[in-house]
Amino acid sequence: MQLHWHENPLYRFAARRELCADPVIRRNVARLGGYDFSFDLQVFAPQMADAAGLAAACPDVTFILQHAGMLEDLSAAGRAAWRAGMNRLAAQPNVTAKLSALGTFIHRNDPAHVAAVVTETVAIFGAGRCLFGSNFPVEKLWTDYPALLKAHLAAAAALGPQERDAIFTTTAMRVYRLS
Repeated sequence: MQLHWHENPLYRFAARRELCADPVIRRNVARLGGYDFSFDLQVFAPQMADAAGLAAACPDVTFILQHAGMLEDLSAAGRAAWRAGMNRLAAQPNVTAKLSALGTFIHRNDPAHVAAVVTETVAIFGAGRCLFGSNFPVEKLWTDYPALLKAHLAAAAALGPQERDAIFTTTAMRVYRLS
């Protein structure tokens, strides 16, 4: 279920902004825990406080924050709101961040942008709660897979081998229960 709502109708998929706070949504998402299912959480910065509340209300559900929180407002104020929201979400131990679709709002694969988002997200969540995702085939609109992977690998190059392994292997294996 896509919960992301935006003032710009082109970015809006949810019926209303505050769905994460809706008691019916919270009750139904909480049921996923009984099946050991995860929930792909896709929200914008203004929704992150309610999304953190949703995660807190559903402690038995693993939430995978899509697209590293969908940083779409690259202004100083937009980045500050995103960072504050990311910190709120990271305070919930059942939230993991997926490093995917980082070119969605800039319509290109920009290694410097990828590095900035990856660096900040890893600093907030820790590498053990971050995982790489390509968002293919959507990303094919502006890049190819080798270039996208190269940008993410370069963004993580300064990290230690265990941190890189977490982002590119072990976090996904744990979260998605792969063996």
